[in-house]
Amino acid sequence: MHYRWQGADLWLELQGKPGARRDGFGRVQGGRLQVQIAAAPEDGKATARLLAFLAEAFDVPRAAVVLRYGQTSPKKGVIVQGPRRLPPEAAVAAPPAVSAAPEVRPRRT
Repeated sequence: MHYRWQGADLWLELQGKPGARRDGFGRVQGGRLQVQIAAAPEDGKATARLLAFLAEAFDVPRAAVVLRYGQTSPKKGVIVQGPRRLPPEAAVAAPPAVSAAPEVRPRRT
């Protein structure tokens, strides 16, 4: 699976595709979501554009998108902290509902 939830944070496994005509989500392949990026893969430009694109897509500030690994590799691990939107193209389901604590009844004495 290309994503998992850790509390309110979304952890993504991505395959960057720099040099595309425009930014956008692709298909899931090999456990990674492909993301096309309209930036050249030089001097970190594609990675910077990828993180900005994800911030826009998930409606969070740029600082809420954290690169875990893959600064110079097309294979990247990214955390989106508290996404406010889940774009359907990203193929991400909503986080599991947090169940309420079970009711605690006092003991009879």
